[in-house]
Amino acid sequence: MRIRLLAMTTAIAALPHLAAAQGAPVSQAFREEASSASKNLIAAATEMPAEKYSYKPTPAQMSFGDIVAHLIEGNDYLCGVIAGAKAPARAKVTGASSKDALVGELKDSFAFCDQAFAKIDDSKIGEQLPFFGGKTRSRANIMFVTVGDWADHYSQSAIYLRLNGLLPPTAKKEG
Repeated sequence: MRIRLLAMTTAIAALPHLAAAQGAPVSQAFREEASSASKNLIAAATEMPAEKYSYKPTPAQMSFGDIVAHLIEGNDYLCGVIAGAKAPARAKVTGASSKDALVGELKDSFAFCDQAFAKIDDSKIGEQLPFFGGKTRSRANIMFVTVGDWADHYSQSAIYLRLNGLLPPTAKKEG
């Protein structure tokens, strides 16, 4: 039992170093997911007509514009924490801002994420980072939270598009 515990502890401790030596597969997969999320979320924001940015299915839900504004703020915070980078100063937008302003800032926020993520590798995915209110979580955990957040808001955006008679970007046939 002791030997197994020692072997498992040694293997877990070595994982970040092994991953880094093998070309950072976790960080690379994360960058690929960030690229996909960026493409889909920007396409969804572009697809929704400007006059529908105030649309929300029920009074308790966020408007479509609120979702986009939330993504911008979330990208600046989450991508900054993951990469240890300060988000650039940007124009303050809200859900009531114009579609052009929101889409422009969303594109810029994903460009910041791309730039920040270019520097990460797997050697520090276990590093503990401050996260919302002083809690700490591993960089890997925050990466998973970020991917989940993008998926959640893309799903939300896709539903809003469908409720307005529009196909979400991932439902359109490429060809």
